[in-house]
Amino acid sequence: MRAPNPSAARHALRAAALAILLGAAPAQAIVGGREGAGIPGAASAVMVLTSGGGVCSGVVVAPDAVLTAGHCVAGLGENRVHYRDAAGRPVLAEVAARLLHPAYDGDAVRGRTRSIDLALLRTRDPLPARFAPAPLSAAMPRAGQSLTLAGYGAARGNDRRSIGRYRGAALSVVEPYGPSRILVWLKAPGAGGCQGDSGGPILDGEAVVALAAWVKDACGGLTQGILLGPQRDWIDRTLSGWGVMARW
Repeated sequence: MRAPNPSAARHALRAAALAILLGAAPAQAIVGGREGAGIPGAASAVMVLTSGGGVCSGVVVAPDAVLTAGHCVAGLGENRVHYRDAAGRPVLAEVAARLLHPAYDGDAVRGRTRSIDLALLRTRDPLPARFAPAPLSAAMPRAGQSLTLAGYGAARGNDRRSIGRYRGAALSVVEPYGPSRILVWLKAPGAGGCQGDSGGPILDGEAVVALAAWVKDACGGLTQGILLGPQRDWIDRTLSGWGVMARW
C-alpha cells in the first residue's frame, strides 16, 4: 500500500475546512439540537478533520491536547484540529502525535466485540488561550438522568451543509442492554447524534462524562458514548507523557 501523498492530504484538509466554512447553514445540527448561548462545552470544543474527508468533533483537554473518538483518526489519513480564529477564518492546527486507546477495535460493530473508541491528539502548537481545557468527570450516569450531547454534526443524515455549528440537545440515559461500566446510551424523541458528532462531549452540567461514539440505525437514533471515568488511567498516563494533565 502506498503512503499517502502529504501535498494531496493537505489539499484535502484545506478543501474540507473550506466546505465547512461555506456550507454551514442555520440548522439544528445534532438532530433535534439547538445552538446559541448556554450550550455547555463550547469553550472546549473543536472539530477534527481527516484528509479522507472525515469530520468529527473533539474536546480540548489540555492546551495542546484534544480527546476525540478513535474511529475519527484511525487509518493512514492525516488529521488536523479545526477551529475559527477571532475573525471567523478557518484554522487547521497541525497534529504532532495521535494515540488510539489500546482497546480500540475498528471492526467492533461488525464483529460484535468491545471497543474503547477513544483517541488523543497532540497539536504541534498550543491552541489559542480562548480554549479552556474541559473539566472531565469520572461519574457514572444513572438511568433516567438527563445529559447534554453536543457537537458539530449534521442536522439530518447526509446533510453536510449543516455540519460545522456547535449545538447541543438534552437526552436521557437509558440501559437498553442493562447497566454498563464502559458505555452510556442516550435517547430522546426526535434527538440524537449524527455525522460529525463522533468525539463530541456528553456532559453532566459543565463536566464531560463521556464522548459520543456511535448512533444506532440512523441520525437521531439511540446514541452511544464512551464513559471517561473507566479510561482515566489511560488518559492521565498519555497526557503525563506529553507533559500536561487533564482537569478532573
